[in-house]
Amino acid sequence: MLVRRNRILGALVWGVAVALAAVTPPVVVGVASATSYVDTLYAPASDTTVPESVRTAAPRYDPAKRTVAILIGNHGANGGDVLPPYETFTATGAFNVYTVSPDRRRVPLLGGLDLVPDFSLAELDERLAGRTPDIVVVPQMPPAGSSMTVPVEDWLRRQARGGALVLGVCAGAEVLASAGLLDGRNAASHWFKLRSLEKAYPDVKWQRATRYVDDGDIVTTGGVLAGIDGSLRVIERVLDSRAAAAAADAVGWRHYSPGRPAPLPRSTFGLPDTIAGVNLTFRPRPTLGVVLTNGVGEIELASVFAAYTEAAYAARTRALGAGSTAAVLSRHGMVFVPRGDAFATRGLDRLVVPGAATAQNQRAALDTMAARTWPSIVVEYPHAEPGFAFDPVLRGMARTIDVPTARWRAKTLEYPASDLSGLQGPGWPWVATLLPLLYALGGATALIAARRSVVAGLRRRRARRSRRDGPAARVDTLDARAPEPAGL
Repeated sequence: MLVRRNRILGALVWGVAVALAAVTPPVVVGVASATSYVDTLYAPASDTTVPESVRTAAPRYDPAKRTVAILIGNHGANGGDVLPPYETFTATGAFNVYTVSPDRRRVPLLGGLDLVPDFSLAELDERLAGRTPDIVVVPQMPPAGSSMTVPVEDWLRRQARGGALVLGVCAGAEVLASAGLLDGRNAASHWFKLRSLEKAYPDVKWQRATRYVDDGDIVTTGGVLAGIDGSLRVIERVLDSRAAAAAADAVGWRHYSPGRPAPLPRSTFGLPDTIAGVNLTFRPRPTLGVVLTNGVGEIELASVFAAYTEAAYAARTRALGAGSTAAVLSRHGMVFVPRGDAFATRGLDRLVVPGAATAQNQRAALDTMAARTWPSIVVEYPHAEPGFAFDPVLRGMARTIDVPTARWRAKTLEYPASDLSGLQGPGWPWVATLLPLLYALGGATALIAARRSVVAGLRRRRARRSRRDGPAARVDTLDARAPEPAGL
């Protein structure tokens, strides 16, 4: 009975050991890959100082115009939440539009795109002579609800008390909730975060399947591109629907719905969406050199950096200059600083140049420079195609990465599915999907092989000992076990 119990216990222990050996390799590899990638999304530049060429330059202030302040944390913000509202408001010509941060230094806007804010919070207060900005835009900031966002939240509360109209874009609603500005209110946010937001902030009345929620002096939006809808709603309220329609047309947004949010299907995480986990953990990612040029549109920049990085995890992006590392001015005056020169950088798999104007006016010169450094790479100009800036980028993602990744990223961007019909490209990445199984089999096989090797070694040792001791040892053993004769 005891022998049987020991055998059962030994079998259980062995089974657990095999299971651990199978699970450990894919978990370790997957976690290491995911962590190393996520850590790069908002990693600051090695030098965050403001270049001398733009240090004293300040955007023009027109006291006759209303002021829009787009708030960015010292540790950055989601470029997909910052750039589309910025371009949408500036397209009206009716606002002073500024980016502001607690300190004026380079801050990352996702995937290595470094922005120099127009003002620090103190500088903006000075520029406005203590007046409250008319509109404050709040994007997603890492990490919301921590001590790092205390200066941002304190400033936000003061602006709200001063009468600012606040626009929370996507997960920027978490910053507002952390500041206590959404308690008792209806609010929207990114569909993927709503469940965690409901647990963290139960006093907020979170709404699903809506592009924006207008709750008076605070407007909040759904995911990423719904920030355009929220911006148009604010323009509609502050100016009028004609100005909002003109702004929508200027940025190429075909889904403006005057007076009410455009329809938005309710999104949930489904089986096809597991492509995100595959990309994040076991799939090799190409490195995209993204060339920054003067005059590039803000939404054009967002379309590349936001599409390929967060949620899709499809590539590593590097913001590079076109022959230099000098600061670059976007179409409406945002200041970006490249982290390298595209034509003096190694380790790139693709070279992407955002901007319709750049494709039209600088293509020949850029192709010539690229051919010297990257003779095997065909430079990509996604915005040479007409349409909304994200259209050709998502189609290019389907073509160069795969269709499931493009569909997933469109879903997380709150990009209308009707605009993505007829995607062409590779299907499901089965090799990357099966890699965890191969790692598991490798771990289990290695343990089994090691056990067999140990058992075989023990048997060989016993055999050698038996041969060395010889028959005499066995006789001695038998003699020792024999009983003494009676009577002695």
